[in-house]
Amino acid sequence: MAASTRKTTRKTETFTDEERAAMKERAQEVKASARRGSRADKAAEDEAAVVAKIAEMEDGDRAMAERIHAVVKASAPGLAPKLWYGMPAYAKDGKVVCFFQSAQKFNARYATFGFNDKADLDEGTMWPTAFALTKLTAADEARIGELVKRAAG
Repeated sequence: MAASTRKTTRKTETFTDEERAAMKERAQEVKASARRGSRADKAAEDEAAVVAKIAEMEDGDRAMAERIHAVVKASAPGLAPKLWYGMPAYAKDGKVVCFFQSAQKFNARYATFGFNDKADLDEGTMWPTAFALTKLTAADEARIGELVKRAAG
């Protein structure tokens, strides 16, 4: 009997161009982190990288990211700014607690401010971990400040 010529097909999941770019950015961040010297130098370089990434954003996202950067630093000075998948993020003990994702990052209609599982936001059996942002009001900034302070522990 002849060998089967039946072709097997397998559905493959593919990443978008934006997702692949974010993964490449993360790989570069890890390499850069491994090459650095002192802890103080690393912290200064990480913050400079976050500020530079924010400066690259489109006007609306940039304004929100600048305000969020200021709010996070004021509300939780113990969180360290760093890039995470090419996004401004804030970490505690090296683990990302919260992050800002510009709308342009993944061609979304809104920016996102989110929290990772390291954030201490547990509230019952269900709680929000990300917020869509189209602009920031003073009330929004105050709420973000309170959430960040709580998330940082």
